Amino acid sequence: MANAPDTWEFQAICSRCVRIFERAKDHIIKDAAMQKDGSHVLSTPLRLDADERFTGRGVTIAFLDSGFYPHVDLTAPKNRIVAYRSLLDADGELGSLFQPDVASWHGMMTSVVAAGNGSLSNGFYSGIARDADVVLVKLARTGRITEENIQEGLEWVLANREKYGIRVVNISAGGDYEQSYLGDPLSQTVEKCASNGISVVCAVGNAGHLPNHPVFPPASSPSSIAVGGLDDNNSMNRAKRGMYRSSYGPTLDGLQKPEIIAPSIWVPAPILPNTPTAQQAALLETLDQSEDGDLHSIIAANSGIDGELDAALDRPVHSIRQIITLKLQQENVITKHYKYVDGTSFSAPIVSSVIAQMLEANTRLTPQQIKRILISTAERLPHYEVDRQGWGVIDPRRAVQMALAAVSEPSA
Repeated sequence: MANAPDTWEFQAICSRCVRIFERAKDHIIKDAAMQKDGSHVLSTPLRLDADERFTGRGVTIAFLDSGFYPHVDLTAPKNRIVAYRSLLDADGELGSLFQPDVASWHGMMTSVVAAGNGSLSNGFYSGIARDADVVLVKLARTGRITEENIQEGLEWVLANREKYGIRVVNISAGGDYEQSYLGDPLSQTVEKCASNGISVVCAVGNAGHLPNHPVFPPASSPSSIAVGGLDDNNSMNRAKRGMYRSSYGPTLDGLQKPEIIAPSIWVPAPILPNTPTAQQAALLETLDQSEDGDLHSIIAANSGIDGELDAALDRPVHSIRQIITLKLQQENVITKHYKYVDGTSFSAPIVSSVIAQMLEANTRLTPQQIKRILISTAERLPHYEVDRQGWGVIDPRRAVQMALAAVSEPSA
């Protein structure tokens, strides 16, 4: 029994394993259709064993990104987008939120990864903070975000934090070069956010394969929570966990970055509606579920959506099936509504969603307490350098437990 911690007295089966098994079984029973259509990709809450009692209710997360879309996973049955702000003009361009463009997909994905309720999957692909409110701040028109854009967005969040109750800001973008936080205006703005009760969560970047694997502002700021990448191989088995190619420090100031890591690959995310990508995913799903005798007619009726399928119209059924399977894999399609994505852009919102859980559990937590809790409850990966992973893999359940037990810090 000494080698089987967290066990029952007469059964050498860890309670965590039993809990995860029961939870996975409940998911399967809850949504048999998802198991038929998209069972090969597990949900983020399930893979991280997040505490289902806390869903970010009453907590507002701000997202700074290049563009957004009011995805149904955020707006139904209740619209949880409490504010939208475009920094491109004085009016805020509210209408642009409802018009998908090439810059909309990234912010839509990051916000839904954190706070989506999975409505298009019967809740299967919900985020950890599926009841949190969100504020969407568009920084740039083309997706080319500068440090000045990020700083302006943070300043807007600071000015409006009380109006919208913003406690967390997610930044899945970064600057272009390394610099000391001491002379960097963006880093100083991050510090100001933290001192005003806002946790700043930053993607650390995807340059771990480069020789100098640099960490840029705002992730390099002392008070930011810089998030690196975990590759959990789409599994609940912790023995299969490895590292993603995320950037890592130390920074120019000698700071350990990232502090923690979270899934950066096999992350379920929504497909931007009314786009060629959405049309292609819908066609591939239809073909994958259709009878052999219907494949040729379906492809012919949907000419122009996918050139490779159009070119395969005269091929035998078995060859078309191979193409369909290959394209589903190449395009990372789960269902017509969801695909799986990779990058620390999607690790950061997972951490933001866990912070929303923590704040729901204990609204008095400060950004400093939140960071300490995340670090102290993380689990280091064996056989990987500390510099690459910081304090290790985020543990949502333990973080919430510690948040519940935390006491308020005395005022300065």
